[in-house]
Amino acid sequence: MLEPLSGLDAAFLSMETPTGRLHVAGVLVLDPPEGETRGPDLATRRFDEIRAVVGERVGRVPRLLRRAVHAPWDLQRPVWVESPGIDLDVHVRRATVAAPGGPSELDALVGELLSRPLALDRPLWEMVVADGLAGGRTAVVARLHHAILDGVSGATAMAAFLDLAPDEPAEPAEPKRDGEDRADALTPEGPAGPSTVAMWKYAVSSFAHQLGAAGELLQRSADAVVALSKQNRDLLSRGLQPPPAPFSAPRTPLNGAMTPERCFASSSVPLADLELVRRDVGAHGKGEPVELAVTMNDVILAVVGGALRRYVSSRGELLPRPLVALVPVSTRGHPSVPSTRRAHVGNYVSGMLVPLATTIEDPIARLHAIAAAGRVAKRQESVAGGELLESLLRVVPPLVVSAVMRAVDRFSLFDRLPPPANVVVSSVLVPDVSLWWAGSRVSAVYPAGPVADGVGLNITSMTYRGTVHFGVVSCPSLVPDVHEVASHLHEAVAELVAAASA
Repeated sequence: MLEPLSGLDAAFLSMETPTGRLHVAGVLVLDPPEGETRGPDLATRRFDEIRAVVGERVGRVPRLLRRAVHAPWDLQRPVWVESPGIDLDVHVRRATVAAPGGPSELDALVGELLSRPLALDRPLWEMVVADGLAGGRTAVVARLHHAILDGVSGATAMAAFLDLAPDEPAEPAEPKRDGEDRADALTPEGPAGPSTVAMWKYAVSSFAHQLGAAGELLQRSADAVVALSKQNRDLLSRGLQPPPAPFSAPRTPLNGAMTPERCFASSSVPLADLELVRRDVGAHGKGEPVELAVTMNDVILAVVGGALRRYVSSRGELLPRPLVALVPVSTRGHPSVPSTRRAHVGNYVSGMLVPLATTIEDPIARLHAIAAAGRVAKRQESVAGGELLESLLRVVPPLVVSAVMRAVDRFSLFDRLPPPANVVVSSVLVPDVSLWWAGSRVSAVYPAGPVADGVGLNITSMTYRGTVHFGVVSCPSLVPDVHEVASHLHEAVAELVAAASA
């Protein structure tokens, strides 16, 4: 029986364009194994050891063994097909960071890798093992298409290759289903899959299901409109502003049509600094009760808001209206997601639009404004969030999504249209324990999210071992000085800490 992609998974695949790279990445920096001495063969030995772990454990994440096969004319969602095997020479490669092997040189390599599309006719992932880092360190740059995972399941998938100690393997990332045994995963890849006749039968038979899904979508849409209208009236009666509508964000240098190139910058700040702000400023500021205390996500949004206020101002741009962030929201805990599926790799995500209060000069007032706006946006997302989006994407054929994205790309529409948002801001939590890969301690993990036409900047954070690691991705035609944005993140943290201390 054919397994169609979910509506959201299929949409991410359809959104791929010559300038749009819909993959996510994780950059893991590994310390040299204890007792290792430098030598001409150290880099080769480390590559072989890391590659061996991938080969042994890739079968623990079944989605990494599958490829997407498109329906005829993209009339229906693609289907997942078990790949006959995984060719590690294709999926695990080696690279060398330019001398002297510092953070900026690693960032340059990551930007170069993010600029390359993944091959869509194979399992949608690759890993690049980069040597040449200062101090004998190694980096693993794992790129995975957004069609197979979101931020939460991406961290889960990578856990399959990590250990809790140098000799203590972690648990499998995704539960295997009945009859699923891929000890033979490392065999040559091939084109095996359903026949053209089978795919046509699938496409035709799915239309009946789409009619039922369309009726369900209309009912859910009507219910959502009524609920949102009631919610907005309630907000206005209490003097609160509803979240901004899509495509109402101000035009800024961050937004416009893109090129295929990507830039990447990494940055790290102590978690203790953000905790200080959350605890000492967020909990009791402005006389708010404790139940309205700001969250760590609010603090991160305030850091991004402060950084972008500085960045846009430094380019001589005025900020008559607040910048708007698109904030992904995990829906794994939603009642509509079966509990048996919440641990599986895939996309269970929605999004909310949050004003970043960039017109407010005082950092504490800005933080509280963002926290208040975030609470309102979260309420609205719960009404018209992932369930409604998934229903819509199950009805709309992929050919429509692809046609819209190609038109946006071909005619550079976002050079003239308002952007859907100004920046994407996401945060991912990982367990607060030390992780190891092939006997090497993971010293840092930098995430990298995708950028798309209209929104040329993505700032994603990941907390690991008492440090918040930021990965800043941009299209250089829109944000050429991505390291300046990263440096402003440090300044925004310092500004909030100084205000909290005062």
